[in-house]
Order: sequence, then C-alpha cells, then structure tokens
Amino acid sequence: MRISTHTLFESGAARLGELQSGLVKTQQQIATGRRVLTPSDDPVGAARALEVTQSQSLNTQYGSNRGYAKDSLGAVEGTLSSVTALLQDVKTTVVAAGNAALSDTERGFMATELRGRFDQLLGLANTRDAQGNYLFSGFQTTTTPFVQTATGAQYQGDQGQRLMQVDSTRQIAVSNSGQAVFQGGGQDMFTTLTDLITQLETPGTVGLSTALATANDNMDLALDSVLTVRASVGSRLQELDALDYAGEDRNLQYSQILSDLQDLDYTKALTQLSQQQITLEAAQQSFVKASGLSLFNYI
Repeated sequence: MRISTHTLFESGAARLGELQSGLVKTQQQIATGRRVLTPSDDPVGAARALEVTQSQSLNTQYGSNRGYAKDSLGAVEGTLSSVTALLQDVKTTVVAAGNAALSDTERGFMATELRGRFDQLLGLANTRDAQGNYLFSGFQTTTTPFVQTATGAQYQGDQGQRLMQVDSTRQIAVSNSGQAVFQGGGQDMFTTLTDLITQLETPGTVGLSTALATANDNMDLALDSVLTVRASVGSRLQELDALDYAGEDRNLQYSQILSDLQDLDYTKALTQLSQQQITLEAAQQSFVKASGLSLFNYI
C-alpha cells in the first residue's frame, strides 16, 4: 500500500498533538495539585467528589448555625444570670423589710429601691441579641416582649421557641418564651414586685407580714423557674459543643475522602511528566527524519 506524503504528515502531526496534549495535561495537574481536572478524567470519581463536596458544604453550614445558636443561647444565659442575681437581691430586701423596727420612711426607701429593680428586670426581659431580635418574645422577634402596666407588666410575645438546624438530624431551640421565664412556675415576677412596692409604700404594718411571706414564696418560685430554664440552656450549649466536635471530625473525613479522590500523586506525576517529555522529543526527532526522506536522495 502506498502512503502519500500528505498522509504521512497528517499521522505524524496527530501523534505529536496527542503527545503534546498529554504533556500539557500532566503539567496542569502538577500546577493545580489535582488529578481530576475535568469530569471526563474520572467520571465515577468526579461524581463522588461532587457528593462529598456538597456534604462538606452542608456540614460547614451546620457549623455556622451552631455558632449562631451558641451566641443566642449565650445571650439568654447571660441575661438569666443577671435575673438570678436580681431576684436574690429582692429576696434579701424582702427579708430586711420584715424588721419590725423599720419606720414607714425606711420602708419607703426600700420601695424606691425595688422600683429600680422593677425597671432593671423589665430591661432584662426586653433584652435583644446581636442581630437586634428580642430574646424573650417567642417568634415575635421584633415585638417588645413586656410593657409595664399598673399591676406589673403585660407579655406581648407568643409561646414559640425559635429552632435552628444544627446538624442533619437535629434542631435545637435558641430562645425561650418570656412568659415561661418571667411569669411561669405559678408566679409573675412583675406582679410580685408591684404588689410588694405598693405594700411597702403603704403606711403602717397592716398586712405587711402576709405580703412579705407571699413575696418571698413567689421569689422562690421565680428563682426555681429561672434556674430550670438556665439548666436547659446549659444542656443545649453542651450538646452544641458535642456536635461541634462531631462536625470537625466529619469535616476531616470529608477532606480526606476528597484528597483521595482528587489530589495528585506528585511522585507518579513527575515521573510521568519526564517520560512524556522524552517520548515527545523522540517523536519530534523521528518525525523530522521521516519527513525528510525521499527516493531522490538515493538516485
């Protein structure tokens, strides 16, 4: 079979093109550190890498959600810590107000102090988080939870608890209803303080002992209610820490899988690059020699 000069050149150029493309691809792999540059390089591996990448992305998002949940619960815990200290101070005042030697004026001073405590408690109940949302208004994050009334304070939120997806199978509450915290456990902190202030501002001691005993009992109930919520918040924070550790381990696993699927074996790649360079150079030299052959050289 006769092979024309045109066919010889075409086949030679095609072969050189293939070798050149292989060399360039290896160079790109070395430059990027990736074995798989396009899905066609390893269709199965590329599909698996996409799945793992998506899972890792979700895992990262859950980690961000846990950070937000920790911030929100940390704000709740910090606020309730202040509420606990305030209620303990009020109990101290209640006990002190039972001193029979106190005058009406002195009890009036205590009432003035408790008015300040009332305002402080109202401010704590209306605390906002870093995003400007009210902590204790349930789902009504832009609604002021409590407004002062003549008999105490009225709750304007709802009973909802905002949930955050913190893992693939776990949602966690990042808020608590203000009504459950400040008006739960069979008492109402604001009403208790208002009634106590009214009693201390009333001249004489008629009904004082009963009022103080009721206030003391209600403060105990209020403290129990707050401490119960704080225990729940602490439990949720511990769970978030545990989920963080699990999420970090999972992220390392995903990274290792992606590395196995995509990363380049540099030793193997550099050896292959050297072989490709030698093969290409040899092919180029052979092509030059073959293309220069002619029967006229032998006449």
